[in-house]
Amino acid sequence: MRRVNGLATVGRALTCGGAVEKRLAQAALMTFLDYYSIPYKIVEVNPISKKEIKWSDYKKVPILKVDGEQMVDSSDIIDKLFHRINPDSSIRDGEEKKWREWVDNHLVHVLSPNIYRSTSEALESFDYITTHGNFSFTERLVAKYAGAAAMYFVSKKLKKKHNITDERAALYEAAETWVDALNGRHYLGGSKPNLADLAVFGVLRPIRYLTSGKDMVEHTRIGEWYGRMENAVGESARIKE
Repeated sequence: MRRVNGLATVGRALTCGGAVEKRLAQAALMTFLDYYSIPYKIVEVNPISKKEIKWSDYKKVPILKVDGEQMVDSSDIIDKLFHRINPDSSIRDGEEKKWREWVDNHLVHVLSPNIYRSTSEALESFDYITTHGNFSFTERLVAKYAGAAAMYFVSKKLKKKHNITDERAALYEAAETWVDALNGRHYLGGSKPNLADLAVFGVLRPIRYLTSGKDMVEHTRIGEWYGRMENAVGESARIKE
């Protein structure tokens, strides 16, 4: 296994409007960096001015810079870093690819209506986001209350867009679907997590201790796998300024 040298810098979207699902997908990238102990720092990118990435011709996030190379798109970044770390390995079987696509095409769409299901849950979610993001005190207050109100209504549109009638039922079904895919294995990757395990865990990690995440663990069988993943991924490799 080869290590990635230097510090990775990740440009990440501030959560607003349609950025929420993108931010959830970006969480899988952070989980990959944590699992492989690649130190990184996060730059929150203003969705209007995008001044933080004015140096780049590519204006969408995430953008990752590592060893002087710019990489874009969460899944593509993970693939490239995986090949750097494991130059003699390939992205393995079709099962792994199938479930990574399931995360991008289904699971993230189920999460948004759940974390913003009610005004209280929207406030809870934005309290977490603003606490863990790079916000001043004033920005934190504005983002928490204005953002929560906006996302409460956006979540209703997302729910309709993705044909979800009952948010919690859809969340529980997704969790059970994943457990069924494990088929008794500790991880989809067998004795250790593969990229699909990291992707599922990555998008669930931000919600685990919110009301929606607590409900998910209480009402489904996913808790044991999630606990194993917490231990496997370990502490965050993020470097805070």
